[in-house]
Amino acid sequence: MGDHEADGREGLIEDPSLPASRDGEEQPARDLEAGRLLFARECRFVVGAAGVRQVPATGSPEVCFAGRSNVGKSSLINALTGRTALARVSVTPGRTQQINFFDLGGRLMLADLPGYGFAKAPKQQVANWTKVVELYLVGRAPLRRALLLIDARHGPKDSDRAVMAMLDKAAVAYQAVLTKTDHLRPVELAERMARTADELAGHPAAHPEVMPTSARKGSGILELQAALATLVA
Repeated sequence: MGDHEADGREGLIEDPSLPASRDGEEQPARDLEAGRLLFARECRFVVGAAGVRQVPATGSPEVCFAGRSNVGKSSLINALTGRTALARVSVTPGRTQQINFFDLGGRLMLADLPGYGFAKAPKQQVANWTKVVELYLVGRAPLRRALLLIDARHGPKDSDRAVMAMLDKAAVAYQAVLTKTDHLRPVELAERMARTADELAGHPAAHPEVMPTSARKGSGILELQAALATLVA
């Protein structure tokens, strides 16, 4: 599929009011501001694709969100974009059956993949979802990174590992994002992050940094915005 990872430093949204970096001293602040400015742009729903033929063409870099049903994908997208209902949050696991695309100010495309791992979904339905996602991953040239959302309370499960293998095979760079971290004590979260990082170390397409987030508390959102802003060139 080629290299989905981009250097991303070129074309970042810069704020001239920020001081120039000196030996990297101001770089974290500049990255956070770049992320804030990027996600302050208008974000609109584009289309829900039930098949690869419905996947929209785009000239923007793209990031997709993958994770088990009810892991918090929609909540995270809403938190990143500062909206309350851009992505619908469902109380019914497995309800999202298509890839939902959102355009972030013409700078970044966000793709919300169907949740996986819902045991009560019909086998044929699961097979259809899997096929659509596989075809999307293999043929999506603008895709810069997949965010693999993992419930911090449980850590990676076998269904997550199957997706890791799929992403490795498709040569799609992916990064683990822990969700619902507000349910863990700091020592528990640190342990979960370390164990997840150790497991990802054996996967060739995995990004080494694990990002902790809580859509409910807002923790980790600014840092994730900054990380995604580096992909915009």
